[in-house]
Formats: sequence, structure tokens, C-alpha cells
Amino acid sequence: MNLRSSSQAAPRVPEDETLPPPQTPWQIFVRFLRFGLLAWGGPVAQIAMVRHELVDEERWLSSSRFNRLLAVYQVLPGPEAHELCVHIGMLAGKRLGGFLAGLGFMLPGFVLMFALSWLYFTMDITQSALGPVFLGVQVTVIALIVIALHRIGEHVLLDKWLWGIGGVCAVAAALGVSFWITLSAAGAVYALARRGQVAAAAVVLVAACGFAFALDLESPQPLAVVAVPAGEGAGPPSLFGLFLSGLKAGLLTFGGAYTAIPFLRDGAVGNGWMTDSQFLDGLALSGILPAPLIIFSTFVGYFGGGPLGALAMTAGIFLPAFGLSLLFHEHLEQVVENRALHAFLEGVAAGVVGLIAATTLELAAALAPRLPSMLLGMLIFAAALAVLYFWRSKLNVVLAIVGSGVLGWVLFRLTA
Repeated sequence: MNLRSSSQAAPRVPEDETLPPPQTPWQIFVRFLRFGLLAWGGPVAQIAMVRHELVDEERWLSSSRFNRLLAVYQVLPGPEAHELCVHIGMLAGKRLGGFLAGLGFMLPGFVLMFALSWLYFTMDITQSALGPVFLGVQVTVIALIVIALHRIGEHVLLDKWLWGIGGVCAVAAALGVSFWITLSAAGAVYALARRGQVAAAAVVLVAACGFAFALDLESPQPLAVVAVPAGEGAGPPSLFGLFLSGLKAGLLTFGGAYTAIPFLRDGAVGNGWMTDSQFLDGLALSGILPAPLIIFSTFVGYFGGGPLGALAMTAGIFLPAFGLSLLFHEHLEQVVENRALHAFLEGVAAGVVGLIAATTLELAAALAPRLPSMLLGMLIFAAALAVLYFWRSKLNVVLAIVGSGVLGWVLFRLTA
């Protein structure tokens, strides 16, 4: 095999499929940079924007192929809108085109989040006049996670086994069991159950419980994510540690960027890089930017290691999104055909839903004591839920966050 020609090959395309017109690397970068500048409204709006221009208007690829690619990337970890951009960029310009397409799509959000991280880090927000604003925004972030949990769950928890796996993983997370144990067991249990091997699935579940109990006995501290006060952890993380933390989250984002929340919080809050309040603020800031929500990893990395830490964590969390498309493009569609692997991934996804549920409760419990008024906080929460559920607009997240900040400024200042 000629390695040089293989490494530069474009994705294999069926004979009856269309191909994009010839594009220079600069044209590919600028095209997807423009997509990144307009990437409001979350993955659904982002995918719809790319489909409308490149499929419906310019016929870079057929609708059926686009749908197949979307199905593949919804199964795999990572932000599917970004991964689609990388893959389509490869169709237009081979691997260099794929890299430039992905870079262009993520760059506006990264630059904006990097600038906001620097601004936030240099200000003492909680002690400034903006404190009530950010409290109101944090309430809405909890509402955003609740809605994401509902929407992810309705696509993942499709039978009683998956509901059970999600519930057990939520309880396990609350008890402090490592997610490496729960997610591995979740995938194995569901794969065995789908094959009718219920006894073997029960054995795996018992073995996972025993392993978790043994680790708990040997550990000098509980395995739960304890919110260590910022600055009082085991010391600042290394840049490589931040990269690995981002990579871990990037490899486990099944079902959307919100699934990265428990894994990033595990490292950031659990090790004292930042507080739960600051973590919620990072989520809020990412929600108002034209970018995949997963860009909040830049904010987390900035708290862990400054500007270089932001770069390291962002590189780690986006590496799977680039790598899966750039390196394994010819084999990705086989994932959909492999039913055993698909069942394992479905079990893992159900486990991640359980982790998000446990993390949501922990974040809400950390926020509640800091609210000047629980009643007013619940009113803001209810208003945010109503806007996000019933107002069909790609800017509803932005407007909900801005509106809750205004309500926090007005209501919490009156009770402070």
C-alpha cells in the first residue's frame, strides 16, 4: 500500500453520489469560518444551517448521504455538527480540507470564549455589582441542563433496560462510584441483555458493584465528586493533565455537549481548579456564543492553567471530533451496521444520562444556599423553563440567559 497516497485520500464516495466542486484550502476555511460565526442555537440549528447551504442549495452531497453521516456521528462521541463539518471539508479538500473546515467552524467560539475567560478571570464577579446578574444566569443554566437531560433522555432511554441502567448509574454517581466503572458496566450489561444473556448481565452488574466497593474500601477519601474550594486542591494541574481531562470528556460526549458536564466537573470542581458557581458561569457564557456548547471547556481550562491551560483542554476535547473523521472516515459507517457495538454504546449513553441527572442535582444543591431568595430563584427557574420549552427560536437560549441576568439584577438586589 502506498502510505502517502492513502493518507491524503478523500473519503470513499458511492458512484451515484455527488461531490463538492473543487475548493482551495482557503475557500474551505473561509466557508466554514462563516458557519462558525453564525452558529447560534445549538447543534440542531447548526446542522440545519449546514444542510440548507451545502445540501439543499449547493449540492455538495446528497440528502441521503448527509442523513447517513448524521446517523453515524450521533452514535459516536463528540459534537456532531463539528464532526459533520470536518467530514464535509474532507469531501472538498481531503484531510487538509477536513482539518481547516473543523478549525474554521470552532474558531469564532474559541476566540470569544478565550476573551471572556480572561475577562472573567481578572474580575471578582461574585463581589461586584454583577453578582446578582450571574446568580440569575446560574439558575437558568440549571434549567438548560434539565431540558437537555429530558431531550437527551427521550432519545436514549428507549426501553426498560435503558431506564434501569440510567437510574442505577445516577444512584452510583451520587454514592461516589467512578464513572469508569459505571459506564463500562452499563455498556456491557445492555449489550448482554440485548442478546438475551440476562444471567451474564447480572453477573457483570454484581462484579461492578463488588469492584466499586473494593475501591471504596482502599480509597482514603470518598470517591464522590466533592466540591473542593477553588485554590485548595492538590495543586495546579499540568498542561498534560488538562489535555487528558479534555480528552476524557471528548471521548465520552455521547448524545450532545451537555454529556461532557459531569466529566469536566469531576476534574475541575473535584480538584479545586474552580467552584461550582464558576463552573455554572462558564456554561452560561458558552450558551450565548455562536459555537458548540462544548466550547465551555476553554473556560474550564483557563481556570486550570491560564491561557495555555485553555489551549490544552480545548485541544483535548476537540481531538476526538477531528480524529474520528480524519483518521477513520472510511470505517465510520460500519459502526451503524455493528449491532453488538451499537448496543454497547447505547448502554453507555444511558449511563451518561444517569450521570447528568446526578450532576444536575449536585449543581442545584450547591447553588441553592447562595440565592438571596429561594422563592425568587424558583420563579426565574420556572420562567426559563417556559421560554426554553415553548418559544421555538434558535436564539431562545441566548435570550433566556440575558433575561435571567436582568431578573437576577432586579429581584436579587431587592432581597440582598
